[in-house]
Amino acid sequence: MFTHLHLHTEYSLLDGLSRMPLLMDRTQELGQEAVGLTDHGVLYGAVQFYKEAKARGIKPIIGIEAYIARDSRHSREPNDKQPFHMTLLAKNETGYRNLLAASTKAHLEGHYYRPRMDKELLEEHQEGIIALSGCNSSEIARLLTEGRFQDAVKAARWYKEVFGDFFIEVQEHGIEEGKELNRELVKLARETGLPLVATNDVHYVRQEDEPFQDILLCIGTNSSVLDEKRLRMAGESDSYYLKSDTEMRALFPELPEACDNTWRIAEMCDLTLEFGRLHLPTAEVPPGTSAEEHLAALCRDGLARLYGDGAEEARVRLEYELDVVRQTGFADYILVVNDFAQHARSRGIRMAIRGSAAASIILYCLGVTEIEPLEHKLVFERFLNVERREMPDVDIDFAEDRRDEMIRYAAAKYGHDRVAQIITFGTLGAKASIRDVGRALGMTYADVDRVARLVPTMPPSFGVMTIEKALEEGPELSEAYEDAQIRKLIDTARALEGVARHASTHAAGVVIAPEPLVNFLPLQRPSSGDEQALPTTQYAMNDVAALGLLKMDFLGLTNLTILGLAVEVIRDARGVEVDLSKLPDGDPKTYEMLSAGDTFGVFQLESGGMRRAVQELRPTSIKDLAALVALYRPGPMQH
Repeated sequence: MFTHLHLHTEYSLLDGLSRMPLLMDRTQELGQEAVGLTDHGVLYGAVQFYKEAKARGIKPIIGIEAYIARDSRHSREPNDKQPFHMTLLAKNETGYRNLLAASTKAHLEGHYYRPRMDKELLEEHQEGIIALSGCNSSEIARLLTEGRFQDAVKAARWYKEVFGDFFIEVQEHGIEEGKELNRELVKLARETGLPLVATNDVHYVRQEDEPFQDILLCIGTNSSVLDEKRLRMAGESDSYYLKSDTEMRALFPELPEACDNTWRIAEMCDLTLEFGRLHLPTAEVPPGTSAEEHLAALCRDGLARLYGDGAEEARVRLEYELDVVRQTGFADYILVVNDFAQHARSRGIRMAIRGSAAASIILYCLGVTEIEPLEHKLVFERFLNVERREMPDVDIDFAEDRRDEMIRYAAAKYGHDRVAQIITFGTLGAKASIRDVGRALGMTYADVDRVARLVPTMPPSFGVMTIEKALEEGPELSEAYEDAQIRKLIDTARALEGVARHASTHAAGVVIAPEPLVNFLPLQRPSSGDEQALPTTQYAMNDVAALGLLKMDFLGLTNLTILGLAVEVIRDARGVEVDLSKLPDGDPKTYEMLSAGDTFGVFQLESGGMRRAVQELRPTSIKDLAALVALYRPGPMQH
């Protein structure tokens, strides 16, 4: 049974077009029981790939199409811009851990145009990895193309010695020089006794997806289909799809063993990823004290300080919350959050807690939040409960100009190798997809802009506007769709809508691990390219959470910076020290200003819709504002 072992998903950014669910559906449709992932130099999609495959009873084989430096990964010579390619697959958990480490070092140490490994790294991280010689850009293929057969033999023997499981990879995409190369590869395999393996350099799922992938390449290279010299897939450009067993065997009629060996490799691979088990950093506690005991002592001290003697309701609530924390095992987590809050307050960094965390009397007693939950009848179970043992979510907002200071503190406290920012992937939204596709099709800016403007803008809280939805709701767009050129633009844009376009650093996400992060996930340099900045994960927020790692939102909020500056200006100009946590509610001038719609710079009240709503409501208390913010959401708004 043929198994695809060389495959690019949408995470080979602006090159691959295979989307995970569609890819797995087609793999299942073809009756293939295993499939490999080998994106260009990254492991971005590994967790999603693994989950989607497992959900359909398909064996996932996690790998990478690695870039191999011609010499050292530390070299930065002009020749180093064109590294070799090589296919690496994780045979088991050891191999997966080695892929994480090698990919991380390729990004953090070897990045020069591409994240490059070198032979030193391959030797260091070879255990548990199956290596295939690679595509036409591999070291062995290049040597054979240059007529250096004996050097190719020598290189192949070196890879065999390092990996043990090493296969000579052959592909057939209708490239003339590729046919001669395949003859040389077969000859080399016979001479060295190395097994052959057939692969198809999959970049999209179905053959009819080829025109869309071609447009994607144009977007990635900032070129147009009208440009004859643009980068395009070599040979038969519509052959880079997920082929059936029959189609693959027809390409290699004289090499049945090359197709058989794909299943042999699939059987050698057996990787199980663990989800759901928590990996929390350990908080600092006094010697001989557990995290639960230390948390309880801090909270009881805070209770006495804040409530005095006659606070039976608060005491009962605190003991209940402490018991839930004890049962769910999140004492360390809350102590870590407290550590950040106390550091921020000691350094005069403005901070605030958002979301369900404000409902916890534990966090109030610790001084993490200044909102008294009993007075406002806030429900603790929204934050944490025994029935749903998910990681509680404490989103911390810091003054924007000092957020980096807090991230540096986290790295210094818990270890620079254990703290990282989290990656996020920008996708082609409805309007962006139309504009990018229009440019790639060689259409004029005016024509494309006219169509893009017909897609309505939707507030982020109300979900995502899609081209499909725009066609249903917008009569003008439907009318424009009747034109053949516009139809091609919209149909192509619809096919590419939602595809990952670029990687960047999440605005708030930070992950903290109890041991080096590379034991759990791969890392890379942030999108800014700053070598001094903390690295980012190669896995997005949901994948980080699925692995059981502590992810926190450290959001930089301009509003907090402005409030801090306002306090300083008042102090300098009037000699008055304003305590923002003790401002009285119900100030008439404040509510007059809000009721007039003068809400610029007021968090959550700035949008046009919110301004109209606050003018109609004419609030007179914080409770009125809380109700307004709660009701102005997609769910309640529908009713």
